[in-house]
Amino acid sequence: MIIGIDGNEANISERVGVNEYPFQILQNLAKLQEKGECGHSLIVYLKEKPLPDLPKETQNFKYKIIPGGGLWIITKLMPDLFLGKPKPDIFFSPSHYVPVFAPMPRACSIMDLGYLKFSGQFRKKDFWQLKIWSAISILLSKRIFAISNSTKEDIVRHYSFARDKISVTHLGYDPGRFNINISEKDVRRIKKTYSIVDDYVLYLGTLKPSKNIETLIEAFGQLTPRYPKIRLIIAGKKGWMYKSIYKKVEKSGLTAKVTFTDFVPEEDKPALIKGARVFVLPSYWEGFGLDAVNAMATGVPVVASNAGSLPEVIGEAGVVVDPKNADSMAAGIESVLSADSIAYNEMAKRGLMQSNKFSWEKCARETLRILESGRIK
Repeated sequence: MIIGIDGNEANISERVGVNEYPFQILQNLAKLQEKGECGHSLIVYLKEKPLPDLPKETQNFKYKIIPGGGLWIITKLMPDLFLGKPKPDIFFSPSHYVPVFAPMPRACSIMDLGYLKFSGQFRKKDFWQLKIWSAISILLSKRIFAISNSTKEDIVRHYSFARDKISVTHLGYDPGRFNINISEKDVRRIKKTYSIVDDYVLYLGTLKPSKNIETLIEAFGQLTPRYPKIRLIIAGKKGWMYKSIYKKVEKSGLTAKVTFTDFVPEEDKPALIKGARVFVLPSYWEGFGLDAVNAMATGVPVVASNAGSLPEVIGEAGVVVDPKNADSMAAGIESVLSADSIAYNEMAKRGLMQSNKFSWEKCARETLRILESGRIK
């Protein structure tokens, strides 16, 4: 069997969650081939040559580079799926952008449908692109991967016809990078890199409205009188409609207490997370919440909103708060900051146990099994 995969979301140097998922799928499918657990041929379709950290080509893992720009799926990929050789038996898009026409069954992944509830947090162009293409992909796909039960429930609620073709494949983390053995030397190096002197509360993710960073800033402002030596680190690249986040810090008089790091390279993330006193994910919704799992795996307590998949992902291991209520968020963060060593270590222990439920290899293995079933016409 030949499996075609759109690898463009993985072939990006500054990866965020939506890029990390396809990157890890490719990495772990390649590992399954090495272990003899995947006897299929994989063809990964790209616009540009693969970055050095993508899997190397083998006899059964090949890249097919089709140069092109805008509307690449329509103008380049679709014609090749009809006319190119060899022809995949199934085509997998680890995003919601499947080819509208193809001679083989298609499968797609849906991260979340939060944009349908919070349309005002998107530019109109982005909102309509997400809405229309997601609906088309859900309609046309033989198999649909939801990255959490929360996402699956949202898909069924909005597109009930898709119920029987949705499978949940939880995401994972890399235990070789995110673990309790990250050295203090690495933590000190990262703190120096980002000019961090004090203990800190960490947010890590793209700066955009759905992440609810402004409520986090308001909550942090309530805590600074009682915890004057704690900083708030807002780490991540600028997304869309991000300028109000900077204005919120200025208006709150917190400029001296808040550090913006901009994009954080993957190699810096483990130590940056490990050095935090608490990791906060205040989002209005999340399809999964990768860095919440990474934080739990490093032994850092997590405070997360009670929205989307986050209660599902952190389970009983973290502190759940109301994302619309700064008081609730402040209380959740303080419950970690004020914990004595015994209570703090117990939080960390619960997080470690919860993180062990998630595995990229397991995700890839289940993805492969479902793709095999999706070959049925």
